[in-house]
Amino acid sequence: MNEQLVMVRFGEVSIKGRNRNRFEERLVRQIKWALRAFAALTYDRTYGRLLVHLNGESYEPIAVKLRDVFGIGSFSPVFKVDHDLEAIREAALNAIRTIEPAPRTFKMIVKRAWKGFPHDTPQMNHLVGSHVLRNTPELKVDVRNPEAELKVDIQAEATYVYCKVEKASGGFPYGMNGKAVLLLSGGIDSPVAGWMAMRKGLEVEAVHFHSYPFTSEQAKEKVVALAQRLAYFGGKIKLHLVPFTDIQTSLAQTGHDSLIITLMRRSMLRIAERLAEKNGALAIVTGDSLGQVASQTLGSMNVIGRETSLPLLRPLIMMDKLEIIRIAEKIGTFQTSILPYEDCCTLFVPKSPATNPNLRIVRQVETALGDDLDRMIAEAVDGTETLTVTEIGRSDTTNIAEDKWF
Repeated sequence: MNEQLVMVRFGEVSIKGRNRNRFEERLVRQIKWALRAFAALTYDRTYGRLLVHLNGESYEPIAVKLRDVFGIGSFSPVFKVDHDLEAIREAALNAIRTIEPAPRTFKMIVKRAWKGFPHDTPQMNHLVGSHVLRNTPELKVDVRNPEAELKVDIQAEATYVYCKVEKASGGFPYGMNGKAVLLLSGGIDSPVAGWMAMRKGLEVEAVHFHSYPFTSEQAKEKVVALAQRLAYFGGKIKLHLVPFTDIQTSLAQTGHDSLIITLMRRSMLRIAERLAEKNGALAIVTGDSLGQVASQTLGSMNVIGRETSLPLLRPLIMMDKLEIIRIAEKIGTFQTSILPYEDCCTLFVPKSPATNPNLRIVRQVETALGDDLDRMIAEAVDGTETLTVTEIGRSDTTNIAEDKWF
């Protein structure tokens, strides 16, 4: 037996206790969903990992998909061989020859989990390593800083030989840690916050506030495109489009220009909380990054955050802008985020927004609006348009079956 396959190693799932099996089963289903286009693949699940038999399929397009599956720690293209020394030696030689560019130094790493194998670990290091050196004279051994690591993993069922270890997204399987609503603007930060929340096992439903006719149809399509990109990682995502024009206009007419952003964001949280309650979500995710803009100072976040009783999750809170941009580029949202279409957060922005708003004054302004503000918030919730977005398109939720994608 000499077979090429992919060994998928589970990430944070491996630290779980009694519920570990449930997490692993969900992760395996999501891996199969991600690889559904490769009909020839077959699968074997072992403790803490999944073996994907290629059966003639190419490795690279499969690797592209696996890199983006939440819950995978790493994966490797491996040669699976019988417990035969010569077969292991030849597999090792094949593995080292697959590395591009060809390494100049290597190190042997043998894991002998099955103690019934006739040669111990030091013997195998010598027996396999010497065979590789004899057949590749350009290679040298470097145990401290090798360009390649040649790994031989001797398990009870077979021996696995490989050199390459690819990092994946890590985290937890999508949806295993509950549901949250994501405040999705058209900017750079919020899609990254959504991706980071999804990576930690949260199912997200996106909430976007638009102020037609002040915001354009292109701005709406931009947000749909961002939701589609996030859906690539999560299968499908609900996108709630909230009409915010009346609320925004009323707040702009209060005469408290410096507080307009604070008032707007508090109203957004009230709406997001109601949508969360309607859809079974237990938290709100935002793209706040400490000190980045006036509404993200500690004083502003304190006043804004008091408007909701749900946990406010801020994955980007301690990150700087360049770090956020790097992730946006990595996950494929950056180019869409920088398209020059306005969103409602860029409207009615005062010249000098408050960076340390007074909670008492903010509440006085809201109280002065009285029942009108409550009514407008209720109407905004009732008037919300909900789409189900997948990586390839969107549809009204009334036409979408409620079955899970995994």
